Amino acid sequence: MPFPDARGNPCSTSHAAARDAAEQALWRMMSFYDTPLADLDAAIAADPGWALPHVMKAGFLLGLTEPSLLGEAEAHLSRARGLASHATLRERAHLEAVQRLLEGRWHAACRTWDELLLEHPRDALALQWVQQWDFYRGDAAGLRQRPARVLPLWDEGDPLFAHVLALHAFGLEESNLYPQAEEAGRRALAIDPRVPWAVHAVAHVMEMQGRFEDGSAWLRQHHAAWAEGNGFSGHLWWHKSLFRLEALDIAGVLRLLDAHLSGAALQITLQRVDAAALLWRLHLLGEDITGLSAALLEGWNLDEASAGHYAFNDLHCVITMLGAGEQHRAEAWVARCAERALGAEDARRTNHQMSREVGLPLMRGLLALGRGDADGAVDQIYPVRSQAQRLGGSQAQRDLIDQTLLAAAARGSRRTLGRALVNERTMAKPVTPLTRHWIEKLALPTEARA
Repeated sequence: MPFPDARGNPCSTSHAAARDAAEQALWRMMSFYDTPLADLDAAIAADPGWALPHVMKAGFLLGLTEPSLLGEAEAHLSRARGLASHATLRERAHLEAVQRLLEGRWHAACRTWDELLLEHPRDALALQWVQQWDFYRGDAAGLRQRPARVLPLWDEGDPLFAHVLALHAFGLEESNLYPQAEEAGRRALAIDPRVPWAVHAVAHVMEMQGRFEDGSAWLRQHHAAWAEGNGFSGHLWWHKSLFRLEALDIAGVLRLLDAHLSGAALQITLQRVDAAALLWRLHLLGEDITGLSAALLEGWNLDEASAGHYAFNDLHCVITMLGAGEQHRAEAWVARCAERALGAEDARRTNHQMSREVGLPLMRGLLALGRGDADGAVDQIYPVRSQAQRLGGSQAQRDLIDQTLLAAAARGSRRTLGRALVNERTMAKPVTPLTRHWIEKLALPTEARA
């Protein structure tokens, strides 16, 4: 007989202590206040026959995008499969979805969660995971639509309601619905100030609208809720750095890098990716980041087996190698990514399709820029720019591609492309100091500087 969880979803454990520990782990996954691993261990100890905590551990580990954690995730899925005969249909669906993640079938995993949410619209675990993997797949429609389908069926008094509303806010932002996104994010924080994903969603709105001073003030206003004891703090410091970069406050960016995006602050690849992206943006502006990039590489486990695991991360590995002056190493990394993406064994994985069609052209363009071939960089990067969302990440993160194209256009002969990209930016938001920098580098007419 199934037992209800905190939202009435069927689960197969009769142990209240196990359910409570899993609920705490779920809150940690959605709020980023510490990792959920200790809580899941407690759930397993309270009911060793319950499959779901093993599935949750596997899903959490896979979501970190660390190749070194694949074995541990597989071990937990193996244990869950051994207990699946006692699981509910809902729990088996989660097991199936996470198994598909392990196999590299990300689209199939998201379809499984989508179907699960039709039957169980208050399954917060499904919502959290499908948003994470919609994000990794660059599916803006999914980011917006899946929370929207279920939110009317949630009770605002539910402790996780504000977190689900924050998921919706971010999906609205990634769909360019900025006023609605900001309203949803602010509403989530009015309900519960400890929702960093809502802080994040509104910060994205301000980034996309060129409101860099508002953005800095917004993060400062909510600093107490996200800056200490929260696993998402590094990414929000990255957003703070982007606001300073938009203002061309290079000294401020370097201070933030030193304090929050380097050394011991970088524990996992997702954090190193943020540091890499910020360093590359500085490099494009003419800053010498050789030493900082070399230091970032030193702490990054970049063995051959890691190449080709996730194209979004691969691109950031390449820009770090180029920033450190290691052109040959970057070339070798891209060659290994191509080998995996084109190989018969791995070719059907979602990531390798992303890599073949988007990631590899982008990385080859970066290699061309590293060799001093600015026009060659444009030839590789610009044709896939319209497909860049398939690489995953957010609009703010993928702006690195446009800034690379602006730098290549300024260094080479493709000034008309540079003009077109600047026109896009000035039509989308006010002319910021960063945009003005590219106008000047491209020697565009004075009317573009308004």
